[in-house]
Amino acid sequence: MRRILIFSDLDGSLLDATTYSYEVASEALAAIEHRRATLILVSSKTRAEMEPIRRCLGNHHPFIVENGGAIYIPHGTFPFPLEGSRSRNHSQVLQLGTPYATLRAALKEIGQDIGCRVRGFGDLSLAEVVQLTGMSAGEAQLAMLREYDEPFVMDGAVVAWQDLLAAADRRGLCCTRGGRFYHLMGANDKGIASRRLIDWYRRLVQEEGQPLVTVALGDSLNDLPMLEVVDYPILVQKPNGSYDPDVHLPHLIRADGVGPVGWNCSLMALLPTL
Repeated sequence: MRRILIFSDLDGSLLDATTYSYEVASEALAAIEHRRATLILVSSKTRAEMEPIRRCLGNHHPFIVENGGAIYIPHGTFPFPLEGSRSRNHSQVLQLGTPYATLRAALKEIGQDIGCRVRGFGDLSLAEVVQLTGMSAGEAQLAMLREYDEPFVMDGAVVAWQDLLAAADRRGLCCTRGGRFYHLMGANDKGIASRRLIDWYRRLVQEEGQPLVTVALGDSLNDLPMLEVVDYPILVQKPNGSYDPDVHLPHLIRADGVGPVGWNCSLMALLPTL
């Protein structure tokens, strides 16, 4: 039997972009459980946001927060030491991101560089985050507990993407784009964090004598690094039915369906072949 490792974005992929529901993906979630596959949630969301989602899903596997800012690995997942990690509550944590205070200071400078009003979550009120995300006030509060990634919006002037990237790069930082926001972060991304977990799981299955196959699902540019490191990369449709035009891979699977609908259909087609 192959060990199947599935990495999944949340908003706009497993979760509906508007309702944040995963109900239409229930069939594929059951199939994952039946195959004893490992579902690893990978998101720009904070740890505080992802924990309730994991509880609802009954998911006890490692997870990746804030665009690869950190990996949380429940104790006992691997029988060997995880280099660079430290213990926190019930998990080992590997921090890959840049401290939030550094990102906040840099964002102000970037706005001045590009001549545009730039507002991160740290600049927004709770009511503004609720309005921009469609979350409840409680959910928005959890989303504002940032540690390694600053979502932001640009008001007013139209700024070339390359100019934004250059302004971040001058400070040793990176920018990416998710479903709703731009994101400022350090030298981390979903792919770097996913690769680290793949390496650990490959070591684990080699000791158990199993082959490893990897799958990833996402909908936006910030998912591209994650899609690049797996055997089966799947791109789901945006709410308007389009595919992110900046996500290109030679072996990319384009799911037939928006968000969790495409997520469900693509996995139901793929899992029986693995």
